[in-house]
Amino acid sequence: MSSVIVCPACDLAHRGALSPYGERLQCARCGGPLQRPANAAIDTGIAVALSALLLLLLSNAYPLVAMHINGSSRQTTLIGAAQGLHAQGYDSLAALVFLTTVVAPLLQILMLLYVLIPLRRGRQVFAQHTVLRILTQIRPWSFVEVFMLGSLVALVRLAKFADIEPGISLWSCALFMLCLSGLTSLTSPEQLWHWVERSR
Repeated sequence: MSSVIVCPACDLAHRGALSPYGERLQCARCGGPLQRPANAAIDTGIAVALSALLLLLLSNAYPLVAMHINGSSRQTTLIGAAQGLHAQGYDSLAALVFLTTVVAPLLQILMLLYVLIPLRRGRQVFAQHTVLRILTQIRPWSFVEVFMLGSLVALVRLAKFADIEPGISLWSCALFMLCLSGLTSLTSPEQLWHWVERSR
């Protein structure tokens, strides 16, 4: 049975087998790429995942911002932002912020490392296929970039009323956002399954 590939640009469905390793398919309607070549090195994926994990830990270990107003100072971390929403009675919003900025990215990174490190040695881990399927379901729930955009808008507004001092966590969170985007692009489902097939 031939596979169906949907163009991410114009949603045109194409029938046909996947292209050979390293080749690129193009959409018949818009000419956009249909399939990225699965030629990335697994060491690169592991390195980017470890970098993302370190940046996520830094984002939660140090304060995002420090506010100085009327002689008093307040600072918060990434998790502290969710705790602050909870303290103000916004339980559902606090849970959403915590899940999309901490839990979902952390699970994504840990699942990738759980699969990729043994694959690099030519081994497969327990429930590997299930982990990869869960990973594809978790990825859409990582909204670090949305949190960063909201934080920047809030900081610009608060700068009129208080002295805002960006913390280490704000910069590491920005780098984490870029690193996570690169990791998602590097470890596409096609690339992950290519690494799995190569390890057999």
